[in-house]
Amino acid sequence: MTHALPPIAPFGGFGLGLRRVHYDDFLAERSVPVDFVEVISENYMIEGGRPLRILEEIRARYPVILHGVSMSIGSAGGLDPDHLAKLKTLANRIEPLWVSDHLCWTRTSAHNSHDLLPLPLTREALDAVCANIDHAQTTLGRAMLFENPSSYLTFPEDEMSEWEFLSEMARRTGCYLLLDVNNIYVASQNHDLSARDYLAGLPLDRVRQIHLAGHDPATSERPVIIDTHDRAVADPVWELYKQAMALIEQPVATMIERDESIPPLPELLSELDRARDVAGGATRALEPA
Repeated sequence: MTHALPPIAPFGGFGLGLRRVHYDDFLAERSVPVDFVEVISENYMIEGGRPLRILEEIRARYPVILHGVSMSIGSAGGLDPDHLAKLKTLANRIEPLWVSDHLCWTRTSAHNSHDLLPLPLTREALDAVCANIDHAQTTLGRAMLFENPSSYLTFPEDEMSEWEFLSEMARRTGCYLLLDVNNIYVASQNHDLSARDYLAGLPLDRVRQIHLAGHDPATSERPVIIDTHDRAVADPVWELYKQAMALIEQPVATMIERDESIPPLPELLSELDRARDVAGGATRALEPA
């Protein structure tokens, strides 16, 4: 257990995922109206080069979150020590707000799928995940955030709900949660779950960040929703975000995530303004009359 690590203080703000097409916007003299940026850790886990130099320059202007896609926290064979060493070097260099990754597995000892693969929700899998999180947090010397996955299937071996798995994971390891609201909506639709029950079942005091993203709706030929990050946030996801913000009591960082069909920066900033409005409305609804 790694509960002795320094806690991650709540940080309220609104940010964007930094993508290469917007480098020039963030390096321009006029500042971009965001409170932070998030980057894909693996794109900068290198000894030098232009991307790392740009990240350091942007870090001098904005707080940065490191968000990983390849830790493979669900790997039965443990974590890759080379990956952890490079991530630690990057974190020490950038001094991020925090470091996050996904509840998933991506590799075996000989192969990396480069995809975020689902885990069976079993006690055995939970034990492996918690051992890996303890290893990662101890190596990095910091607590981490882990993101709830998008899912398109369930396993017959499942012994608990996803929110029960996440809750026990956070309790046993002292890690925090990155709440992807779109992924909750995707899971609720694909598996006929109550998104409200999912939110209510989480330890919301452990949430430090929220992701908002778009998805590809289900069709008659493909009866599942796909988490694509290639379009604007859908109205049902905005509604679920409002519900989440009404339930979470501490400040959290909210981010718009776009990885494909990336629009010009003003379009993303407009969507970020909507997040501010929705969050503000949820907060006002909680205030006493």
